[in-house]
Amino acid sequence: MAFGFKGGIHPDDKKSFTERRTIEEMPAPKQVILPMSMHIGAPCSPLVKVGDRVLLGQKIAEAASPVSAPVHASVSGTVVAVEPRPHPNGTKVMSVVIENDFEDEKFLTTAYEETRFADISATALADICYNAGIVGLGGAAFPTKIKIESAVDKVDTLIINGAECEPYITSDNRLMIEHGEEVLDGASLVMRSLGLKTVHIGIESNKKEAIGRIKKYAESMPHVKIHVLHTKYPQGSEKHLIKAVTGREVPPGQLPSAVGVINTNVATCVAISRAVRYGTPLTTKVVTVSGSAIANPKNLLVRIGTPISEVIECAGGLKADPYKVIFGGPMMGVAQHTIDVPIIKGTNAILAFCEKEDKIDEAQTCIHCGKCVGVCPMNLEPLYLNMYAKRNMFEELEQNRLFDCIECGCCSYICPGRIHLVHTFRTAKARYNEMKKGAK
Repeated sequence: MAFGFKGGIHPDDKKSFTERRTIEEMPAPKQVILPMSMHIGAPCSPLVKVGDRVLLGQKIAEAASPVSAPVHASVSGTVVAVEPRPHPNGTKVMSVVIENDFEDEKFLTTAYEETRFADISATALADICYNAGIVGLGGAAFPTKIKIESAVDKVDTLIINGAECEPYITSDNRLMIEHGEEVLDGASLVMRSLGLKTVHIGIESNKKEAIGRIKKYAESMPHVKIHVLHTKYPQGSEKHLIKAVTGREVPPGQLPSAVGVINTNVATCVAISRAVRYGTPLTTKVVTVSGSAIANPKNLLVRIGTPISEVIECAGGLKADPYKVIFGGPMMGVAQHTIDVPIIKGTNAILAFCEKEDKIDEAQTCIHCGKCVGVCPMNLEPLYLNMYAKRNMFEELEQNRLFDCIECGCCSYICPGRIHLVHTFRTAKARYNEMKKGAK
């Protein structure tokens, strides 16, 4: 049974450009740029210096705090720089730059013992995920080690996120179709490590081929339950997926473990399977390259650290000057000011759009229609949050649960006044946090 949730929208999914395009392995670039921050948490500390030769899969940066994840070389070659470089988040981040020698000489890694798969402990799996640099690959990039450890003795339900609800993006869809066995293997490893008996996989109804493949792979796995969900954005949001699959509601300000649930993404499951069975660290990512300005939209297997300019070239380049290039989807993605930034662990799409698709109105006016309230999946009142944010009324913003906003973009999408609501809320959160720091 698929439960519903209040609010949400039904945009044209635009997935037809790439949903039938099989994953292609992109040739390794001449140079990779590996930021020390590709996860939620403190940046890593580099373990290499200029002139060092590194191997494919070698750890080049160590976690600097418990909430962090190490970084591994995605090519073999020579370190040519350790310096701040442009990052997809709009800032400059300390990065290790490696000149590729195109030998792909691999660093020696060790797989987990085959005989112990059935009784793998949460501690062992968490350590494997840490050593492989695995983070949540649905976009949040929360270190998987911490997620597993924090779920021990607190959860009774594991949900695998195959919703991929944002328009254009099809990377997870193709993973389920082409690597469904690894998705289920990684999910089963998490399930067994936490002592659970069932894996719940949520997939939106518009992914018929993926649903069919996963059902076929799961025929011999009675512990796997597949939930075909309504196609509705933001179905893939963590809290809304829990509501859709189990009917449970995560209280405001709390984590899924508060209602006994742990979520993980299908791409994360594939990474876990490969780390356990082959000792493979996270050095590649499946990325959808699409949008009206892309000549030949594709799903590409890309080395982490590859500049997006080269990724776009691998998809036929630009057929028109783009008005906007976005890291991620059109709803929650981040517009880039340069295409020299690298692919990072949380990248699931690169979208480039022509100017004719720009629908920005310079005369942005709230007409108090209330449409933003009707579509907000978090039961917030965006029109009032917008008013308070513009006036720096922080007490009112806190009372009206600004930080419960998941920045899904539903309000901005539906707003007839074309107000940049999500941007306003992101800025208000940053100002609020700065104010708190100043007060301390």
